[in-house]
Amino acid sequence: MQYKRIKWLILWIPTVTIALWEYLRHTFLLPYLSMELGNLLAPIIVLIVTLTLVRKLMRMLEQAHESLQRERAVKAGLVEREQLARELHDGISQSLFLLAVKLDKLENETKDGPAAQTVSGLKGTVRRIYDDVRQSIANLHHEPAAAAEDQWLQVIVQLAEELERTGIHVAMDWRLSETGLTSKEKIELIAIIREAMLNVQKHAEADRLDISARGDGHGGFRCTVQDNGIGADLEKLEAKGRYGIRMMQGRANEMGWQLMMNGEPPLSPDETGGQSAGSGLAIILVKKGEI
Repeated sequence: MQYKRIKWLILWIPTVTIALWEYLRHTFLLPYLSMELGNLLAPIIVLIVTLTLVRKLMRMLEQAHESLQRERAVKAGLVEREQLARELHDGISQSLFLLAVKLDKLENETKDGPAAQTVSGLKGTVRRIYDDVRQSIANLHHEPAAAAEDQWLQVIVQLAEELERTGIHVAMDWRLSETGLTSKEKIELIAIIREAMLNVQKHAEADRLDISARGDGHGGFRCTVQDNGIGADLEKLEAKGRYGIRMMQGRANEMGWQLMMNGEPPLSPDETGGQSAGSGLAIILVKKGEI
């Protein structure tokens, strides 16, 4: 039901109720009801209608208002994402591309010189940063699936399909119901899992990735992203320049969740769907429920 229609119904129902009561009372009930009793019953009837029908309409109005607020927030977020994507493309992305071109020229000029290896390393670093920026721009242009109530996992499914095409088999064991999560929790949860999957693609040298998620029945959950790659040193993961891990940790801290890495505590076969992904890196996200 539309927002404006609900408002008009809330305004008109008490008026129509009292008008209908007065008509029935004076037309049919006047021989049976005294004026005092009729006046006493009028507010009682209006109160009963208010507690039943109007109260239900008020809840519908609140839900409609919340839905409008979410849509406005999503729209504002998309506008900001588009603006940020344009700034990245017009600024950093183009500058990195020009820098890569100049490094190619410098590499050709120093091909036989002592600086050739250094230039080659710099060019590789610039290329990787350029690819990361281009990927970030593409992600900003794409509407976050977590914002849509019925498609909040779609971004994870799409990324899993991309990893499959690169030779990484992705097994998902998702038993976490969306009904127990707020819109904010969905967005943050999917963002953390997505970043963990991208880290596997970039750094793990893995050919298998297990993703599992399940609720605890008390409003909490436990999500695990584990690969069978080369593993990682925790100090290196948290070192300067490793923004992916910092981003995940920051999002988790903001939501009051616990983020653990390298399988602390150890994973059981049940937590990985019955099949262990190996001895690679495990990222575990936990929200404690209310008991």
